[in-house]
Amino acid sequence: MDLLFLGTSSGTPTRARNVTGLALLEDSGKGWYLIDCGEGTQHQVLRTPLTLHGLRAIFITHVHGDHCYGLPGLLASAGMARRQQPLDIIAPAAIESWVRTTLAMSQSGLPYELRFHAVETLDSWRNQQMRVEATALSHRVPSWGYSFTETRPDPRLDVERLDREGIPRGPLWGALMHGNDVELAGRILHSEDYLLPTRTSRRIVVGGDNDRPGLLREACQGAQLLVHEATYTQTVAEAGKAEFGHSTAAQVAAFAAEIGVPNLVLTHFSARYQNIPGRGLSVEDIRAEAARHYDGQLILAEDLLRLRLDKAGQLQRMDRFANADTLATAPGSASLKTPHA
Repeated sequence: MDLLFLGTSSGTPTRARNVTGLALLEDSGKGWYLIDCGEGTQHQVLRTPLTLHGLRAIFITHVHGDHCYGLPGLLASAGMARRQQPLDIIAPAAIESWVRTTLAMSQSGLPYELRFHAVETLDSWRNQQMRVEATALSHRVPSWGYSFTETRPDPRLDVERLDREGIPRGPLWGALMHGNDVELAGRILHSEDYLLPTRTSRRIVVGGDNDRPGLLREACQGAQLLVHEATYTQTVAEAGKAEFGHSTAAQVAAFAAEIGVPNLVLTHFSARYQNIPGRGLSVEDIRAEAARHYDGQLILAEDLLRLRLDKAGQLQRMDRFANADTLATAPGSASLKTPHA
């Protein structure tokens, strides 16, 4: 499971950072998931080997523009790229009417189906690779965090159960092993009922805008990685210069230390924090504040940073890339070449 940060600024973009967008990549193939889609996200995607054909689902944390204003454009571009597969969008209910009205107003007919799922009533969303659950957070508008858990961590067939139920060996077993449901004598056999994991599932929690990190306590159980906003430092917040509804680096780091999550990635930094130390407020101030409270692996996100959570739950920083070819040819990377238009 790889994370590729498409935007790490809050509110407005800067010269070095786009507004929020995060890609989660499957281990193999071209499949990926998008968490938030701020304005300009599709431009960031063009700087990577990700394709809009490989996009499995989109998850929007809340309705603020720096998290969703890029959505209509990205969907329209996917249509112009002749995407055919239906696309699931998990988002606040208001997003659906806004997107459909925007597409209708601009006469942007899509050659594929949009399947909206209102996060307010979401139990869980899943496919063969991933189970996703939502957690309500605290912000100026309703906001959610999403937990991503592997559904098939290197599975093996439950041979004893298959034999016990008299399911004949052969193609049926092969189909179940590959995650496909099959029919036998009028009965539907669900693949997940006949697969046993051989290792612990990887679990990543991604928080939306949130001023109470503790709301993610249950979601973080068993998680190897928490990605959370750290819009400000405590100093700025205490001076009354921080916007209501966001977390400081100290808040998030203290929470991560308390629950014992081994890896913490901070993102969504206020535009007032510069990348270069010594020129006023710096992202290094955020790092230093968080490090005083948390002694696990701490990473501050940058645009186009790529991280890999391996099967042992270890988080690795992958080589930064300047263009699509660099990531596509990185050792162990998925084959994600962008097709020509």
